[in-house]
Amino acid sequence: MQWIDRINLIIGKAVSWLTFILVLVIILDVSLRYVFSITSAASFEVEWHLFAIIFLLGAAYTLQEDRHVRVDVFYDKYSKKAKAWINLLGTLLLLIPFCAIIFSESLYFVKNSYDLSETSPQPGGLQNRWIIKSMIPLGFFLLMLGGVSMVLRSIKILKQK
Repeated sequence: MQWIDRINLIIGKAVSWLTFILVLVIILDVSLRYVFSITSAASFEVEWHLFAIIFLLGAAYTLQEDRHVRVDVFYDKYSKKAKAWINLLGTLLLLIPFCAIIFSESLYFVKNSYDLSETSPQPGGLQNRWIIKSMIPLGFFLLMLGGVSMVLRSIKILKQK
């Protein structure tokens, strides 16, 4: 549990800096577009690539920090053990299977992109599209690891007297 949390913490902190870089890229892109009438497909693609990396690789850290989206109307009122049961069952029945399916299915998606040497369909767009597509299985693998950590944490809480 600790090494999973440590990995997700390190990746989450590193990815959080990409948010700052994304803001700078957007400011530069908007400034160049409106002040100098300079625009490129590559700059727009860098923006959505950074956003995708932030979202995909940051999800496991968000789960670990309990900052993910949840319907807290009822959950907040439950005891610690009831929350542990909800987390345990939800993670085992929903999160981990979903992550496993997306992970396994996306590997072919990445391999196909790599084999085809897929590039952006836009003139002047980014090359090697497989790099951004590889963030999908990586992100869901990290999220699945985060789910394993949550299962272990929930079991630990349920074993307490």
